[in-house]
Amino acid sequence: MKMISKIAGAGLGLMFLGSSVFAQSLADAKKAIDAEQYQKAKSMLKNLTTTQADKDENYFYLGWVYLKQDYADSAKAIFSKGLSVNAKSPLNLVGLGAVAHVEKDNATATSNFNQAIALAGKNGKPYLYIGLSYLLPVSGSSIGPNGSKIAPADADAAIAVLNKGKAVNPKDAEILIAMGDAYRSQIKSTDAYNNYNAALAIDPKSPAANVAEGVLWKYAENFEDSEKQFQAALAIDPNYGPAYRELAELYLRWAPKDPTQYDAKVKQAADSYKKYISLTDYSVESQMRYADFVFRAKDYTTLQKIANDLSASAKSNLRAYRYLGYAAFENKDYPAAESAFTKWVNEAGPKRVIPNDYLYLGKTQLEEKKDSLGIQNLRKALTLDTSQVDIYGEIAKSLYKSQKYIEAAEAYRTYGEKSRKATLNDHFFEGFSYYQAYKDQLIKQQTNKAIKVDSTLLTKADSAFTYVERKLPTPNAQIVYFHANVKDFEDVDRNNIKGLAKPLFEQYVQLVTAKGGTPDQNTKGYMAVAYAYLGNYAENKEKDSAKALDLYTKAQQMDPENAQVKYFFQKKSSGKSK
Repeated sequence: MKMISKIAGAGLGLMFLGSSVFAQSLADAKKAIDAEQYQKAKSMLKNLTTTQADKDENYFYLGWVYLKQDYADSAKAIFSKGLSVNAKSPLNLVGLGAVAHVEKDNATATSNFNQAIALAGKNGKPYLYIGLSYLLPVSGSSIGPNGSKIAPADADAAIAVLNKGKAVNPKDAEILIAMGDAYRSQIKSTDAYNNYNAALAIDPKSPAANVAEGVLWKYAENFEDSEKQFQAALAIDPNYGPAYRELAELYLRWAPKDPTQYDAKVKQAADSYKKYISLTDYSVESQMRYADFVFRAKDYTTLQKIANDLSASAKSNLRAYRYLGYAAFENKDYPAAESAFTKWVNEAGPKRVIPNDYLYLGKTQLEEKKDSLGIQNLRKALTLDTSQVDIYGEIAKSLYKSQKYIEAAEAYRTYGEKSRKATLNDHFFEGFSYYQAYKDQLIKQQTNKAIKVDSTLLTKADSAFTYVERKLPTPNAQIVYFHANVKDFEDVDRNNIKGLAKPLFEQYVQLVTAKGGTPDQNTKGYMAVAYAYLGNYAENKEKDSAKALDLYTKAQQMDPENAQVKYFFQKKSSGKSK
């Protein structure tokens, strides 16, 4: 994403001017929030909480801005001030409930939301903001309704309370947009579309509704209609920043789908995001949003530069260190990654740290050969949130790469059992990791007789390979080969082998020879092992010397350096073979 990096020099140097002429009405402050002009909104709302200190709504919207910017503590303090002005302020009770929700304090959140509803009367706004609160990402998470996952229970809760708000005020387009977002998070596209359309029927000039519908089309990969919706929003309000942000996201998603237009689409993405930044404000928060964008664009070089600049700022949001850690890891700057992640997890507090943070810290430490620390942090990732089952796949890959085969196998097994994203390839690596773990123990035992070899590892490998073979529509030669090796190891009595691996090695030979052509060097080595096994079985079990010679000769043609083959022919030349 080299084109994206141009934004760093071209667009982020713009300072937001004209703070002295900010309109001072609550309506204008709310409009600024909707346009994601958070610094502008904060300036107006801070002024309103001074000039209209007795109006509790002013405190709520100021607190809401802080919450949107990931400053939960500041938001909580401001909502509390709002309640000190009016102890029966439903919106500020919603605000405290929202803080509790993002901090995963569900009991407090529910209590505050219920109190707010009891005080709401015919006011639909408390219902709206309770619904929006359920759609906020929980602490330490970058997920949200714009293209990411919301916990199903939270989406259901949002829909339920928004329906109550709709009953109070059927003509509130914002409630319908929020309902659409909740349904979209559940991938219920028809329900989402119906709510967005209903919002547009009530308020045809709503740029937010047009943008929301465009996002829906974007994730359906209907790029043309998505672009039309964003342009429709800009026709209503040419300065509506979120439309440019979503256009940037759209073009990034579109670019890989049309290779002939890849560079053009990436440039459009960069230009759109530059416009978005120019229409919002140049601040730490604005740069954090830019960092989000660059992270999704996988432009880790630019991300590391931005994160370094942010972390050097005295006013920086600590979350900059998470970005710095991700970027440094992807750029293979492991010392910088470890330093950034360590600072983040130590100072952010448990409410903000997510499994992915420990995952990347662990991966970083494994790359630095700090194995014990790395595995410890990978395990923290697993225990931090047991519902995040997809993380097992990443942990398994990291452990396998570091040759921690038993731990990798267990992670692959759990991933296969719990995640819908697990593939047959993951089940194969489960089996292969168990197989490698057994081999490692066997090799170490040759020089240290005190080491005990765990035969249950073979049983587990056998089970995993069998599962994959049963699920495959056609046999896979590589899987058959490794499964054969497992069965060979299970045949423990070498003086009286049962031939457990024989059918599999025969199948492997058949699969390879059926393809025709010349086997590559790796396949030749595998074929030599297969023929040698079959030759040994013919010689010692079937007592068929001619067959054994034929099979060993084929093995020799494949790999004359195979140790078992060399032993057979040396024995034969010395006259010791039967």
